[in-house]
Parts: sequence; structure tokens; C-alpha cells
Amino acid sequence: MTAASTGAAYDARCEEYVQLVGHVEDLAAADRALVSRWRDSTTGPVLDAGCGPGAWVGTLAAGGRQVVGVDVSRRFLGVARQTRPTVPFLRASLGALPLRTGSVGGVLAWYSVVHTVPEALPGLLGELGRVLAPRGSLLLGFFDGDPGQPFAHAVTTAFHWTAEALTPALAAAGLEVVERHHRHDDGHRPHAALVARRG
Repeated sequence: MTAASTGAAYDARCEEYVQLVGHVEDLAAADRALVSRWRDSTTGPVLDAGCGPGAWVGTLAAGGRQVVGVDVSRRFLGVARQTRPTVPFLRASLGALPLRTGSVGGVLAWYSVVHTVPEALPGLLGELGRVLAPRGSLLLGFFDGDPGQPFAHAVTTAFHWTAEALTPALAAAGLEVVERHHRHDDGHRPHAALVARRG
């Protein structure tokens, strides 16, 4: 599975995805609260890594914050640019970000690494860490479950992780986990999130 194939899979389901979860109001209230609180704990520009159709951009930009979105889906980026024409949206893999080292104060990676095959995940986390400034913060959302095990996601194959499995991978990327969150709503897979800070 490659970034290109993942982008193509989301291109094919773009309209359906946007209708279901393409707006911040469609997302869980607990997640909205967490992302907002995390945003307020960061300073400087914020990267929405795997921004999709831009559902989180308005939240991240609150208070005049500078935001840049990156995604591999052409159609998602088209929707995002129409919705937020003043925000720069870039088409790129999260494993090769078109940003300078240490150029952002926060990285939101909200379920955007879940399609990354386990052997490629350390490199991708390293790239997310690379663009963070000292004391910058990463908020990583993922599906909680048997680490590295694939499952049939609605769009394309995804992988479960746990906080315990991701913590050493983040440490190798220079990021220290400072918060752990878990949520399991009825009828849905368990969800989790980590906040990690660059030393």
C-alpha cells in the first residue's frame, strides 16, 4: 500500500466521505474539544497532516493561527481549497513533507497515519517530528487495537495501534508522549489519541 494508492482510494470515495464526516460538526464532540484544547497549547504555524477535505482547518485557524494542509487526495484538496481559499493546501505524502525542518509549532495527524504499513510508520513519524520546532507538539489520532494488525477500513486497509506500541516509535522520532486519550463509543471501533512534544 502506497501513499498514491491511498490517495486514489479516497478520491474514489470523496463525495461520500465529505457528506458523512467532511465538516467539523460531523465529528465527535470529545474530539472537537481535544483538538481545540491542543491547538491552544501550541504556538506558531500549525500543520494539518492528512487534512482531507479540510474539516479541522477552521478549528485550527481560530484566533488567527496560520495553518497549512497536506494530503495525497486530489479531490479532497479540491474541496478544501473551495472551502478555505486563503489556506495553503499542498499535495504530498506525509513521508516527504514539503516543509522546512522546525517550521511549525503543531502537527495534527488525525487518523492520517492509519493506512501506513507498519514497516513505514517509523519513517513517517520521523518526518512529522522533523517539521516540528523545539517544544512543538504533535496530536496523533488512531484506531486502538492489536498493534500493527490490519482491518477492513471503509476506504482501504488500515492498521490498529496502541499508545504503548507508538510511544517508542515516537521517542525514536524525538517526541515524548505527554498525554494519552481513549474513547470507545457504542457501535464504533475504539479510538485513541496521543500528544507528543519535541524536546
